[in-house]
Amino acid sequence: MKIIILGAGQVGASVAESLASEANDITLVDTSAEYLELLRDRLEVRTVCGNAASPYVLQDAGAEDADLLIAVTQSDQTNLCACKVAKTLFNLPTRIARLRSGDFVDYPELLNADNFAVDFSICPEQIVTDHIQRLISFPEALQVLDFADGVLSLIGVRAFEGGPLVGHPLKAIRYHLPNVEVRIAAIYRNGEAIIPEGDTTILAGDEVFCLAATVHIRQVMREMRRIDRPMRRIIIAGGGNIGFRLARSIEHDHNVKLVELQPQRTEFLATHLNRALVLKGDSTDEKLLENEGIDETDLFVALTNNEEDNIMSASLAKRMGARRTLALINRKSYVDLVQGGPIDIAVSPAQISIGTLLAHVRRGDVVAVHSLRRGAAEALEIVAHGSEKESKVVGKAIEHIALPKGATIGAIVRQIRREDGSIARHQVIMAHHDTVIQSEDHVIVFCTHKRLVRQVEKLFQVGFTFL
Repeated sequence: MKIIILGAGQVGASVAESLASEANDITLVDTSAEYLELLRDRLEVRTVCGNAASPYVLQDAGAEDADLLIAVTQSDQTNLCACKVAKTLFNLPTRIARLRSGDFVDYPELLNADNFAVDFSICPEQIVTDHIQRLISFPEALQVLDFADGVLSLIGVRAFEGGPLVGHPLKAIRYHLPNVEVRIAAIYRNGEAIIPEGDTTILAGDEVFCLAATVHIRQVMREMRRIDRPMRRIIIAGGGNIGFRLARSIEHDHNVKLVELQPQRTEFLATHLNRALVLKGDSTDEKLLENEGIDETDLFVALTNNEEDNIMSASLAKRMGARRTLALINRKSYVDLVQGGPIDIAVSPAQISIGTLLAHVRRGDVVAVHSLRRGAAEALEIVAHGSEKESKVVGKAIEHIALPKGATIGAIVRQIRREDGSIARHQVIMAHHDTVIQSEDHVIVFCTHKRLVRQVEKLFQVGFTFL
């Protein structure tokens, strides 16, 4: 597929890295020649330096015969204008725009073909905010992902010494949870993927990904680790877009304090938040944290625009007694370095939001794509289409499907319909070797390595389509 990516920031670079590794023809556009040179040396991509909304720049980037435009610059206006130009002048088939402001999203008619011609819009800041909210709801988890409109959940947890399942083979889970269907989708030990089988034993420290119906997920987590008490007292460092969105979304159910250094931004936050306490100060100030009761804080969330400050403040908060710490970190190498030490969870905005983009780039009817373990693995929700003659998966038992090694089918969500064709309920089916896939099933596939994704997509294709 020929793809043009506008913007070489964290999101654009992450998307380019992910798609370039899958044999796509990528052109990256940015006003910074320095950024482009660094990415050109690291990735096999073509680069064009210039204004992303300029017709001449888009022409140089190959808009005349491109399949997809992904506009993820820092400017909403540039992204919208680029989509309009791409549609009007080049009739570029599919256009995706990053929109940081909610103003345009509130008026979807502005994005239709007659106006800005945006086929799909994403707001990374809101995606990250929702991700952190789920982690607050499940304080024991490293990652919480939803599939099939929230019917099914995938939870990543670190197994602890003394957990009911730790030291026992996976097949013992049926005795611990006799009335709950659960599937261990993958296990990572010392950074290496282990394909889970019945005789596989979970060890303390393993990173375990569990699939279960959302209503049962807490029961499953109890088998892996102690259930922490709910998060009540939360301190947020950084009142930018994500910090503000998070504070606003949780302030009515939690005791929230928000620390911001810039006076003008502090005034804005104090005006637009209802119950959260806004403090002007430096989140790396030991005295400030002590005065605000850091030793009684359930969660310290570092969300400033400076990842070094986030690492420092979260590490300091942990040392001073915060029960759990989370830091926003852009560099993937930093994420792997700090998570599991003084920082309990390191969140990469680009890796979290990239899944939403990838779901609209993947071949086949891919409903959702979630990056796991900082982008090393992926979980896909794919709809199986066609008849037994047309499809390589429909009507076949899982044991007879030619999945590549390292890819596993974890679960199926099946729509149970009424006589009039409307959906009565969703049935969650944990995948076994003899489970047969039906047409229109939502199939959850776990890929331990990104390189497997392309093979899985082809397996589910009935025809060659782009969505």
